[in-house]
Amino acid sequence: MIARSAPLDQTGAARLLTAPLGRLGGLSGVLALTLLAAACASTSRPVPPTPGPVPLPPPVSPPVPPAAGDLNVAALPGWAEEDHLAALRAYAAGCGPSRIAIETCRDARALAARANPSDARAFLETRFTAAEVRTDDGGRGLLTAYFAPEYPARRVPDAEFDAPVLSRPANLSSVGDRAAIEAGSAQSSALAWMKAEDLFFLQIQGSGTLTFPDGARLRAAYAADNGAKFVGIARPMTEEGLLPRDGTSGEAIRGWLASHRGPEARRVMALNPRYIFFTTSPDDGNEATGAAGVPLPARRSVAVDPSRWTYGEAAWIEADGGNLRGARASYRGLVMTLDTGSAIRGPVRADLYIGRGDAAGHEAGAVRHPLRMWRLIPRG
Repeated sequence: MIARSAPLDQTGAARLLTAPLGRLGGLSGVLALTLLAAACASTSRPVPPTPGPVPLPPPVSPPVPPAAGDLNVAALPGWAEEDHLAALRAYAAGCGPSRIAIETCRDARALAARANPSDARAFLETRFTAAEVRTDDGGRGLLTAYFAPEYPARRVPDAEFDAPVLSRPANLSSVGDRAAIEAGSAQSSALAWMKAEDLFFLQIQGSGTLTFPDGARLRAAYAADNGAKFVGIARPMTEEGLLPRDGTSGEAIRGWLASHRGPEARRVMALNPRYIFFTTSPDDGNEATGAAGVPLPARRSVAVDPSRWTYGEAAWIEADGGNLRGARASYRGLVMTLDTGSAIRGPVRADLYIGRGDAAGHEAGAVRHPLRMWRLIPRG
């Protein structure tokens, strides 16, 4: 779900459960920050002074008590166990899109390249206060996760790689649903060929990297869709007894489709009539870019509802009690709001970017955790 220039198709485990949705790209450009380097010159000396080390931001005073209802960052659950230097670096890398914390962002960037963990912790504790974000109904929110998938592909079809990665057709209005397109209604070109279950998941993610036997790599990105509503296949699969109710992770669904490849798997995939068309370009190997226009740091960036958050904000997440088989016990830490998706709605709803490749995909498919979130607010 990344590398966006257009909506992608859903987010995290929720995509496969019930939600119809997709990531939206290009909702916000990056706010350009002008970083000014101040240089001092002396006219009273014939020889300029030897340049010294680049100064760190001036020491900050002890924390100011937070406003009523706010919380000292040091009191956040799990704060003592946080990797504060990694958190500071994530903030420095992702704060650029923010329109409300330019000075804090500038100082964080100056410090991040030179700081040690103690300096990083002190900066975060003195420059931010935390305010818990509440759901509209007062309950817990939801954390899911996503990843940048990599899939094997072929340039010509064979018995295993028989699903075409289709380009955008000239007339989208006449293509029909998934079943009709797979029967040949789209009249579009095959950009590559994949295993059917991998193509299905690529369409859910919205973008990914295709790897070929000769070592070539292409990035497939969303180009268009057929306009059909997304239908999650996990629920009908459990209702038909194809999967247990606690076994509907992305990995479990993909495994079932692979082991039932052919008419049975196609029938199940056709329960979701939505179909995605792609463009391809060379893959540069860099981390995926989110809707905020900056690269997504793995495990340190989330997709959020842009009507409730702005891009480039820092947040603290606490999520535990995941109910999918193979789920990690908990997720806690500082994250940056750098992406969005149409499945992500509400103030306490986040989709955590795990990273690239199969291991990230296996983990992301098992994330469906009750969530608490705090907005980290720059002081002053």
